[in-house]
This record gives sequence, structure tokens and C-alpha cells, in this order.
Amino acid sequence: MSQFLPLSRAEMEGRGWDAPDFVYVTGDAYVDHPSFGVSIISRVLEDAGYRVAILSQPDYKSCDAFRAFGRPRLGFLVTAGNIDSMVAHYTAAKKKRSYDYYSPGGKAGLRPDRATIVYCNRIREAYGDVPIIIGGLEASLRRFAHYDYWDNKVRRSILVDSRADILTYGMGEKILLRIAELLAKGVPVKKIRDVRGTVYLCAPEDKLHYPVAGEFDYNVLKTDKRAYAEAFGVQYRNQDAIGGQAIVERYDAKLLVQNPPMPPLEREELDRVYALPYMRTYHPSYEAAGGVPAIEEVRFSITHNRGCFGACNFCALAFHQGRTVRSRSVESVVEEARKITAMPDFKGYIHDIGGPTANFRYPACKKQLTDGVCAGRKCLAPKPCPNLEVDHSEYIKLIEQVEALPRVKRVFIRSGIRFDYLLADKSDAFFRKLVRDNVSGQLKVAPEHCSADVLRCMGKPDYSVYSRFREKYFALCDAVGKEQYLVPYLMSSHPGSTLNDAVELALCLKREGYAPEQVQDFYPTPGTASTVMYYTGINPLTGKEVYVATDYHEKQLQRALLQYNRPQSADLVREALMLCGREDLIGHGKHCLVKPAGKPAAGRGEAPRGPKADGRGKARDGGRKPKEAAAGAKNRRDNASAKGKDARKPARSPASGSKPGRGRKKK
Repeated sequence: MSQFLPLSRAEMEGRGWDAPDFVYVTGDAYVDHPSFGVSIISRVLEDAGYRVAILSQPDYKSCDAFRAFGRPRLGFLVTAGNIDSMVAHYTAAKKKRSYDYYSPGGKAGLRPDRATIVYCNRIREAYGDVPIIIGGLEASLRRFAHYDYWDNKVRRSILVDSRADILTYGMGEKILLRIAELLAKGVPVKKIRDVRGTVYLCAPEDKLHYPVAGEFDYNVLKTDKRAYAEAFGVQYRNQDAIGGQAIVERYDAKLLVQNPPMPPLEREELDRVYALPYMRTYHPSYEAAGGVPAIEEVRFSITHNRGCFGACNFCALAFHQGRTVRSRSVESVVEEARKITAMPDFKGYIHDIGGPTANFRYPACKKQLTDGVCAGRKCLAPKPCPNLEVDHSEYIKLIEQVEALPRVKRVFIRSGIRFDYLLADKSDAFFRKLVRDNVSGQLKVAPEHCSADVLRCMGKPDYSVYSRFREKYFALCDAVGKEQYLVPYLMSSHPGSTLNDAVELALCLKREGYAPEQVQDFYPTPGTASTVMYYTGINPLTGKEVYVATDYHEKQLQRALLQYNRPQSADLVREALMLCGREDLIGHGKHCLVKPAGKPAAGRGEAPRGPKADGRGKARDGGRKPKEAAAGAKNRRDNASAKGKDARKPARSPASGSKPGRGRKKK
């Protein structure tokens, strides 16, 4: 019978253990579900015969809590949790969050800032030279010298500051199995230097195991912005398991070495990982606090793929999971769905069958299987590569087989759909099925902006692609007789976006009759090309200079323009328009974004308002309110999840709000 891994000494002793092989320290509450990195790694190690105890959200104010299980036989595994601890604690405006989706009852403050560093230093206090292996998102994205938005400076690699022995990056299953095997054989942790997917420290004269693509010095990177941008470009181009080489950073008398990435899990290996005996919920000790909120997003959802060749510049997936896509077999996904249908609180709805990008199942082209991803170009932007292979047929088969299961009423797709990939498919079979069967009233997509310059900096396709997608989407909705909506994610103040670009986006929104209630401000998080642009003013993938809005007030102005219709935005919108020389957009005309300041003079009031539009250009009698669809307030792309998009959902505020509309002009 499956059971939770021990969360306390009493639970460990109840299993008859005198000590664990590994103590897994995590900044999250313990949720035994395959959308959580800790659960996957611990179950994989358990399956290989290792004893793993979970030390969840320990009291970090002293080292006493880290002695709960005694000294582990092989070592400590340490992670901040499913997302970076600083992102978990602070908004893009650097304001403290009051809610934590990964803590019991949503209580904030149960993990420290920079959790990986704090935990490792407490372990060193408790046990001295015990082996410490760090991993998870925080470690993976901070493995090199990195710009830190909260300190506003380039920090050292987290491996240096944490005093851990080994850092693992990317997908950790094969990496940790190899490390565990070597430790179990008695190999000293300081001698483990040839494992792919790891980072270690050594003396400058030590022999390296892999060819080196680039060598950099932290003392230069922390002050020379162009050198920093160039270093990131080399790092980014070497994150492929086939073509990637080692990267070296010098820290005074130490050399930091990143070995090339570990090859991704193939289909049979992924199937095995997702077949392990997860309890699929949080540990019962959290029941009194009301459970762990993060489980609600994924309880009835399934991750079917990993990796993303979309490679948006503001997303850390390319730096963490990589650009090569792998997926589970149809049979594996159907079997997981069958387990979900047996859960006592299942109501008949599979909330998602997705991942980082829902409609990717295979690598972008066959060349990636032998030569790896192209280091100097993207698969989809600015236009789809001629070698791109587009096929949704297996995804359709997968969804249909889950839909055919007893007790399943409907299957929804709520992970992001890459709409340019969808349009590149010569068959519209999946598009039709998506609209007919798998949209729960609204479909969330990510055009992000309309300015060509901004979209280039984002690594996104031209806005005309989104326009074509939108028109076809609504045409298909009409064909199947469904009133459904689009919720476009929008981002303000991304590098490359000037105040004039924000005005352009505001006018675009006005033309299309869409008024977002929430907008995602660009958040400079570690491990993304966009964050490098924010800090350096240089695109690390092209070497070209980029305009960056770093002034807080200018960010407010850009955000206000995207929400020009809100009364509280009016003063900022007028200020922005005057700065841009666009006073023609201040007035009472239909083309205007905002009214003049103050009350209109007598006899100059607005014309009587007619019936409101329902988002499709059709007037509703009496000005009745259009049909609304709620969009949750979660932070969905602050970070790439360690195990897919599902695990990211509890952490992103949407770029659009509760009145999505259907994005068409009035006729």
C-alpha cells in the first residue's frame, strides 16, 4: 500500500528506519503529487531503493530543526521549492506578498528569503562536512553569476554562497540517481565531477571532464554589463544535451564548472516516473491549517510533456527544462487519468492535459534528435522554421481516449496553447476539437503585446499572427454554436517597450474592444534573456542595444495605458499621452483614450451612450452587461516549473482580468 514518505522522526521510525539515506529539505509544504519536483525526485529515489525523509519548511532561525532525522547516510538534498523563494515572497513591484500557495493554509513567511542559501548554511552548522546537493528552480536558474532584481546587482553563483557540494540543474531524475549511486559506492562528494547536469567548484589547475565553450570571471561580470550579456549568450547556447559544452566561471581562487546538460528522459522513462505511487495530495498533517492551496490547481490535471521550443525570452523554461520536447505515451496519460477518476472527490472534469506548452508532443524537427536544437535561432519566432514539423494527431488521440473513460464528463486544456504553432498545422482538426470540446468558456493565450519591436525582444511572433488566430477562433466558435471568449495575456514594461509602444498597445486594445482588468508587469527573474536585457540594456542573443523602462514612474505610466479605461488610471494616462505628444487622444471623441481633466463645461457633455457590445460587435438592448468569464489571479510565468506548467499555476497573476470579451470591433 502506498504511503507518504516520512515527514517526521516518528514517521521514519514507524517504517523501521534508524536513519534515512537522504534528507530532502524543501521550502514548500509536502505535497505528494507529480506536479511537484520534491515528490518526483523523492519517489524516483525511493523506487531505486533509497530511503528519503522530507524536511518541509523547517524553522530556519537555528540549526536544531535540521537535526530532526539525524545525520543522513548519504547526504542532504536542498531546494527552495517549486518556485524561486524571492518570487514567492515579492511582487514585481518588490512588495511583500501576503499569501503563499505552497504553504499550509496559504500562510506567508514559512520559508526564508534566498531559502537555498539559508538552509545549506544551517545544515553546515548542524553537521559540518555532510554532503549537500542543491537543486530545484532556485538553484537551477541561479547556477551562474546572475543579476538579482531584489539586490539590483550581479550576485555570485548560488553554489558559492550556499557552500553546497554539488548543484543540479534542469530535470533531476537521472542526475540524482547517478549521484546517489556514486555516494552509495563510497565516492567522496568532492570527487563527483563528471555527472552531466551538475555544477561544482574546483581548483583552477584541476582537470575538467568536458570541452569548455566559455570561461568568465565573476569580478568582470559583476561590473561589465556587456561582458555579462555575452556570458549569458554563451550559457544560453549551450543548454542542449547534444551540442552543449561546459561553462566555467572564475571566483578568485576557485573555478566554478557547469558540465553539459543531462539528456532528457525519453518516453519510456517519463512513463515510469509518472507511474510511481504518488498519494496525489498534501500530507495529512496540513489538514488542520486548511490544506495546501497549490494542490487545487493540479489535483485533476495531467502533465503530458516537458520542454518547450517556443523559447520566449521572458520565460526561464529554455534555461531550465530546455528547448527539446519529450512527452509521455498515450497509455501512460490515460492510466493517470484513470487514477484521477477513482479519487473520491472527482466530479467528472479533467481540468488540464498540458505542460509548459500544451500542444507540443515532439521535438520541433527530426534534426533535433541527432544534432540538438539550433543554437542561434528559434523554432517559431519571428516566423516558423521551414523544418518545423507540426502534427496534433497524437494529442487529439490522447484527449479522446481520456474523454472515453468512465466517469469523465469533459476534458479541458488550460495550459498555454502556442497559437502560432496551431496555425502552422495544415489540418484544423485539433483547432476544431479544442473549440468544440476542450475550452471551458474561455481560452487563455499570450500575444503579450502588439508592437513589432517589443515582440522581437520577447521572442514572440508578429501580432498579425494572433489576429489571424483570433478570427479563426471566433469563426470556429460560431460554427459550433458556442459563445466562448479569449483571455489574452498582456505584459507592460518589457525591455524594448517605450511609452509610445504602450500607447500603440492601448489603441490596439481600444480598437478591439478589450479592457483588461489586470496586466502583468515585466518581472526580472533569474535565468531569462529578458532579465539580462533589463539589467544591461543589451539583447544577449543578438548583442544589440535595447531600450529599458527601469524608472518606477514610467512603469506606472505604461501599465496605466494598458488600463486606460479605468478611472484611477486617468491622470497617469493623460500624463503619458502628453509626454508622447499624443494630446489628440485626450478628449471626448471615439478615438480618444481618456477624457480631459476636470468636469466637462456646460453643453459639452458626452453624447448619450447606446447599448453595450457583447464583445462580438452585436449590441445588446438596454446596455446589458456582457457575459463574463472569471480569470484566476495566479502568477503563471514568473518561473518555469521544475516539472511542467501545472506546478507553476499557483504563482502568476494573469495579464487580463475578469471581463475577457471576444476581442472584435463594433460594426
